[in-house]
Amino acid sequence: MFRFGPMLLTVALCAVSALPAMAQWKWKDANGSVQYSDSPPPSNVKDADILQRPNAARRASVPATAAATAPVPATSAAPTPAAPKVDKELEDRKKKQEELEAAKKKEIEQKNAAVRKENCTQARNYMRSLEDGMRISRTTSTGEREVLDDTGRAAEIKRTQAIINSDCK
Repeated sequence: MFRFGPMLLTVALCAVSALPAMAQWKWKDANGSVQYSDSPPPSNVKDADILQRPNAARRASVPATAAATAPVPATSAAPTPAAPKVDKELEDRKKKQEELEAAKKKEIEQKNAAVRKENCTQARNYMRSLEDGMRISRTTSTGEREVLDDTGRAAEIKRTQAIINSDCK
């Protein structure tokens, strides 16, 4: 009733996944004490002081040392690094960000221009009312109604003219 297939498969997968953990380096440091690590020892450790290498390092150790000591021909071209691609992507992102900021700035300027145009229209209409000599009243901060006299009208004309000068360009 019990199937051994799934259990055997699980055990095999666990054993295979544990193989990289067995890749340990063992060496003696300058003080003579034994060190363990999953990364290679520092370059100042002598080859004779390395006590244990991972299996992959044993196979690759001879070509790696041969490649390290082999002279590099002067005519060989090194492969181009991936940095220019990253720089291009960074420049593209930066350019898009600048375009978005420019679009937002333009939109804000358009809104401000629309507000100034509306303020200009209202200020010109109010100025006509002031200059026509119509009786104008306003509500004070306490809620009382006051009618503008000649000095109040002159002050309002001066204030309205300043608004027209700033917003009607």
